[in-house]
Formats: sequence, C-alpha cells, structure tokens
Amino acid sequence: MTKIAFSTLACPDWDFEQIVTAGMRYGYDGVEIRQVGGETDLLTVPAFERSRRKASREFLNRARSSAGSRSFSICGLASSVRFDYPRESERDAQFSIGKAYVELAAEFEAGLVRVFGDVLPASSKSVERELALDQIADGLNRLGDFAARYEIDILLETHGDFSDSQAVKALFGRITSPRVGVLWDTHHPWRFCDESPESTFTILKPWVRHTHWKDSVTLPHEPAATNGVSEAERGAFALMSGHRHADYVLFGGGEFPIAHFVRLLKDSGYDGWLSLEWEKMWHPELTGPEVALPLFAKKMREFWSMA
Repeated sequence: MTKIAFSTLACPDWDFEQIVTAGMRYGYDGVEIRQVGGETDLLTVPAFERSRRKASREFLNRARSSAGSRSFSICGLASSVRFDYPRESERDAQFSIGKAYVELAAEFEAGLVRVFGDVLPASSKSVERELALDQIADGLNRLGDFAARYEIDILLETHGDFSDSQAVKALFGRITSPRVGVLWDTHHPWRFCDESPESTFTILKPWVRHTHWKDSVTLPHEPAATNGVSEAERGAFALMSGHRHADYVLFGGGEFPIAHFVRLLKDSGYDGWLSLEWEKMWHPELTGPEVALPLFAKKMREFWSMA
C-alpha cells in the first residue's frame, strides 16, 4: 500500500498541533502543509518561525512516540511560488521565497516543495508563449538545483494552464534539473481539459512524484470565472493566477473516475503519496475535516486494495 496524506486546505481553522494530532487519529501516514490557521504563507506561520521550529519538531516527534511504532511525517510543503511573472525581478523574488521553503522543508524532513507554472500567453504557437515557457523552466531549474543539496524535490502542479498535459510536456522539454518533477493533481486535467486518465498519464508518467485527489460534479455556472463564488474562493483567484472553480463533493460521491486513476498508478508501480486536497479553505461551504479526512483515508485504501 502506498502512503496516504492530506493537504491542510481541508482544515483552515486548525493549528499545527491539531493538524498532526488529527492526521494521526484519522489513520494518515503524513500531511502536506498548505496553510496553518488560515495563513498560506508558511514562512510567517508561528509554528514555523525560526525560534519555534525546534519546538514544533519536538511536538511532532512526541506525537509519533505516543502512537507507538506508527510513523507520521510532513510529506511536503505546498507553496504559492510561481514563475509566470513576466518581470525578472518578480521571478527572482519568487526564487528567494522558494529557497526559504526548501530550507523549511529540510528542517522538517519534508521531501518536496510544490510550486506553480501557472498561466501562459493564449496562443499555443506565439513567441510570447515560448518565452514564458523558457522563463518558467529557468525558475524551476534554478530552484531544483538549489534544492538538490537538501535532497528535496521541486514539483510543478498540474494547475492553471499546466492542467493541460501538453503544456507540461512542452515545459519539461526545457527542464534540466533532476530534482524537478510533477505533482499530478489527477482531477485537474480530467475536469478542466477533458483529458482521459490514460492520455494524461502517458505524457506525465516520467515525471510524476506526488499526487493530489479530489472529486467533483458538473453544475451550471455563469461564464465569468469569479461570478457566484465565495469571498474565500476569490482569495484563491487572487493568490493563484491559474485557479479554476469546480464543484467539489466528498471523495467517491462525484463524477471523478477514481478506480481508473488508481489502477493506472498501481499498475505502473507508483509508490509515492496519495494526498487528498479537500479545498475547504477556498470553499467554506464544504463538509468539515472531521468527516472528509477519515472518509478519504478509508476509501482510498479500499480503492487501492481493489485495483
């Protein structure tokens, strides 16, 4: 059985200790830290301030010990770093933030830092698009080379315009750092780009090192991207240029072909993390983590064992 994790987007009201305690109680192997207590800039989270990092690591170790032999780890840090800014000074600022995330990840023995592409110029053959791909690749390669000394992976999420696996393929033809890989949000290419599981995985397979999971249904919406969405989700649009709206439901209750994706990964020998991204941070109307988290852990293990 591969390892099960959850993104802290599921629990925007929890502090670090609550996250760890609940994750272990619900049977998870680890957690992917995206936010703590509603703060997405992990470099400003109290538990991760330099003066408090030792205490936070000690709490994590005590929690592991109290659970006996069962381990629980921080599998990765999900940053908002993105390299689609046209100005070099802005990309350099993102690189600096990315380095700080890598150093923080190393202190907590997390194996990855998630980053974004995130948005490309519209024309698929434009000079501007090729330049943007070059610039994004440069940012990823620089951050990957920096992360190599810590043995940490820099993973581009299939998010925004990089939900399209052809865009990921075009980008990774420019990647030279072996520490740069793909975080396959299995839902995004399927929901937003109408890609089949096989077509996506055929392209992404060489680079997939981590996965996100969610489920959704199809509901009618107004055409404008932010019409009819909550104030919280407007925050997501502001934070992530490539954010797209979906109507999420509890795992296994929607249209997402879970078994199909699980079978592809299991047959390939994938042994990375399966991480629930329950976006309650952006969708406050969603069911709370007390229901969503134990449900995913149970259902994903069932799907994996039956594949």
